[in-house]
Amino acid sequence: MRGFRDGMRRKTDFIINAGVVDSRQDLSLVAILSNPLRAAEQEVRSIAGPLIALGVVIAILYFGRVFFITSLAAVMLAFILEPFVTLLVRIRFPRSLAAFVVCAAALSMLYLMGLGAYSQMSGLAEELPRYSQRIGELVANVSQQVEGMEQRTYEVLMPARNKPAPPPPEPARKKRRTTDTAVPAVPGAIPEVRIHEESSPIKDFVSVRLGSFYQIMLMASFVPFLVYFMLSWHDHIHRSFLQFFHGEDRAAAARSLQGIADMVRAFVVGNSVLGLLLAAASSLAFWIIHLPYALLVGPLSGFLSLVPYVGLPVALLPPLFVALTAYDNISGYLLVVAIVSVFHLLALNLLYPKFVGSRVHLNPLAVTFSLMIWGFLWDAAGLLLAIPMTAAFKAVCDNVKGLRPIGKFLGD
Repeated sequence: MRGFRDGMRRKTDFIINAGVVDSRQDLSLVAILSNPLRAAEQEVRSIAGPLIALGVVIAILYFGRVFFITSLAAVMLAFILEPFVTLLVRIRFPRSLAAFVVCAAALSMLYLMGLGAYSQMSGLAEELPRYSQRIGELVANVSQQVEGMEQRTYEVLMPARNKPAPPPPEPARKKRRTTDTAVPAVPGAIPEVRIHEESSPIKDFVSVRLGSFYQIMLMASFVPFLVYFMLSWHDHIHRSFLQFFHGEDRAAAARSLQGIADMVRAFVVGNSVLGLLLAAASSLAFWIIHLPYALLVGPLSGFLSLVPYVGLPVALLPPLFVALTAYDNISGYLLVVAIVSVFHLLALNLLYPKFVGSRVHLNPLAVTFSLMIWGFLWDAAGLLLAIPMTAAFKAVCDNVKGLRPIGKFLGD
């Protein structure tokens, strides 16, 4: 019996040990299979987090574009006016007083320019019927020429024997029979009057855009105050911002701020100088060729010529429009196109690299993508602000160690 018990105990121990071994193998197999799943889950989480954050940032930029555009416009104006404030500070002006004097001078200049533009636009508004009539005549001439070309092409391609016979003359139209039965007038009854208000496309457009226009004007009213406070509190803002960083990060932040200031100032001031030169040259050239409203279309054409990629065709629109009533032959229009094209090519190929390109250093691919992205988010304002914002982002990447590869990718 004892031998039988010992044998059974050995068998039981063997079965238990075999089960323990199998369970350990199963646990090790589960652990081996669960490790890739955990790694994949962590990778998905690491990708999903930045994507969600990027979507939130894009949504904030899109829905808050009026606020951001207003703030960036104020920052750029502050960069333009900062050298004048620094000049007054050097001659013993208090910074707050220097900022007030510079802002007041800038507002006075804008007011005078607005008065000049208003006088020109009021004269142009009085002659709008002439321009509409001229446009109608041009459209009629073009349609007649197109119809003549179609008729000649038809006569050349279709032989005379295959020409369809002319349709028979239509008989005189009979009087239209009215199916409506006359309703006898009831004595003493008041006739029903229906008031139908026709909708106008202009009225619908104004009613839809009135709210957004009011919001834009409300935010634009804050720009002078923002510019003044940015100029008067420049040193305090700079010191307070650097207090958020410590050690090497503070030095990198200071270099980034200086790089942003240099690039944005180079772009904004350079484009402003180029726009003023093109405006003066275009106004003088249009006045010499006796183009109407030269003081209005000259500055418009000069500054529109600086719009990336579409600057030349956009700059041609104002002078060609006012030339509709000034020239009767094609030579006048060709002269206007030649003047705008020459100024545009000279500015972009000779002056732009010296004033702007030497400091911005952005490759064409980065410029194109930035124009697409910011144009989608902020429309026309995004096209104007895309390059300085991308240049500022590149300045930050160049001075932050972990972001330098991005700065090299954006650079030229």
